[in-house]
Amino acid sequence: MTIDIQRMQDLAHEIVRLQGELDREIENRRRALGVELTGRIVGFEHGVLDAQRRLKVSVLRFVARSDLVSIVTAPVIYSLIVPLVIVDLWVTAYQAICFRAYGIARVRRRDYIMFDRAHLGYLNRLEALNCAFCSYANGLIGFVREVSSRTEQYWCPIKHALRVSDPLHRYYAFLEYGDADGYRARLAEFRDRLREREVADRTA
Repeated sequence: MTIDIQRMQDLAHEIVRLQGELDREIENRRRALGVELTGRIVGFEHGVLDAQRRLKVSVLRFVARSDLVSIVTAPVIYSLIVPLVIVDLWVTAYQAICFRAYGIARVRRRDYIMFDRAHLGYLNRLEALNCAFCSYANGLIGFVREVSSRTEQYWCPIKHALRVSDPLHRYYAFLEYGDADGYRARLAEFRDRLREREVADRTA
């Protein structure tokens, strides 16, 4: 049993290592395209933005080229903004109250919701609006997933018996399904990890 647990931990660390390697490759590709990052400020090398603007399509031409299905379904897509904002407000209030009470590190929205695509010169206003909507919707879902994942670690850090599609990173360290002794013995340890992270975040 100990060997199996160690093997799973090693695989989880390898997944994290490979993700870091992929991030570095993506960063190299950005540099090749002339993208410059200074903290959270996005810029471009000289002349790159002018070249992008030459590829911009006007809003009228963009709409004229759009198919009827896209035009008809657009209001349905954008209507999602209402439930998304409600979820955003509710989850933000939830972690502000409960995470503070439990001593869990609060999730920073700015790490998930970002609007850097507005700096792209080849997007017209409608395309930029579409990108902003997708950035908010997908970023919000990532934010909510992280809040729920920390909640799960605090209350129920147990793997499922069935395969989970695309679990968050902390899931791999959860207790095995059916490990009753581990659950009783190590639940406090999982909670302490979240509290330790809280201290690290506050001192960072």
